[in-house]
Amino acid sequence: MSNIDKQALLGADKHANQHRLSRLIIEANSAELRAIAEAVEQYTDQLIAALEAEEKRIAEQREYYEGVIADGSKRIAELERSETQLINERDYAESALNDAYKAVMGQAPEWSNWFSFENAIEEIELACELWRNQTDDVIQFRQRIAELEARAVQLPQRLSPEGYHIDEAYMVDDAEGEYLDRDAVIEAISAAGIKIIEGEVQ
Repeated sequence: MSNIDKQALLGADKHANQHRLSRLIIEANSAELRAIAEAVEQYTDQLIAALEAEEKRIAEQREYYEGVIADGSKRIAELERSETQLINERDYAESALNDAYKAVMGQAPEWSNWFSFENAIEEIELACELWRNQTDDVIQFRQRIAELEARAVQLPQRLSPEGYHIDEAYMVDDAEGEYLDRDAVIEAISAAGIKIIEGEVQ
């Protein structure tokens, strides 16, 4: 069928050809010739109908495949945009994780097949957990220090010696005195809840 001139069959001369066949059928001298002409006319009509149907099918297929190609091109463009977006998001995540790792661990991570994002996150989480524990300890230490600093010891009255000689001297109350009664100091410190250790200072 590809060798048949479709334009000649389907073009403006189509009706002229059919008219000639119809006239040939009418003017034919024999029944056999008339039958052949009728068969040719029927075959021509069938051939024209088949060609028109085929052209319609080809046009529909062309339209369908053009739609498929357009959809495919659109999908490819979407995937390329998605890939670009994923690459940008991955780069951003890597940069953020790199900064976080450096802030926590003191150095930038060395990415490799043996050290991935997951490994870096695990190390950061472990370090942060240690920091949390240490922070809790520091908070408790500070609370304890604050408690200790809040304790006050009321010292006894200052004393000064009176008399000419140390063996004759006796102590009297003196706001600017240089001495304190040892037993009174021990009693005041004990009253504040501070343990007293007797003995020589090392």
